[in-house]
Amino acid sequence: MSDMYIYEYTAENLDKLVTNVVELLLYRGVSISTAESCTGGLISELITAVSGASEIFQLGICTYSEQMKTRFLGVSPDILQKYGVVSHETALAMVSGLKKISGADICVSVTGIAGPSGGTPEKPVGTVFIGFDIFGRQTASQLPFRKITDLSRSGIRMAAAFHIFETIKNSLTEAQLPE
Repeated sequence: MSDMYIYEYTAENLDKLVTNVVELLLYRGVSISTAESCTGGLISELITAVSGASEIFQLGICTYSEQMKTRFLGVSPDILQKYGVVSHETALAMVSGLKKISGADICVSVTGIAGPSGGTPEKPVGTVFIGFDIFGRQTASQLPFRKITDLSRSGIRMAAAFHIFETIKNSLTEAQLPE
């Protein structure tokens, strides 16, 4: 197996991770919202599958088209034209817009190419950008290809979900919460 595919995960491991994250959000009283494109509501579905999620889940929005990213999240058409829908800049603009409309403590955005078509040499299938606003600190980054163990559409979406929940868990366990 090549170095590109070193991370193994299962649906069962993902369910356990999500349950742990939701329980941690509940315990800490931290709210969360999502803005999804290539994951098509998967992140929201995983959160709301856990009992008690209604206490912390504020908003889940699936803005699959450019027009909806602009209309609901305020993503500038200039950003979309200059950098493309699948970009660091778009993920950051999505999470920024989500923070404005939801006010959640943690906001997550995701945009990417889940395939099997749509990839280019510059942005191949599996290119995914994830934006985070965690207590007002906004970041965006590309999902590392080494985290994708299965380059199918489902595999790419699941890898993005796994990375999102790992990041949230790590942020909540490593950081001091604001007063």
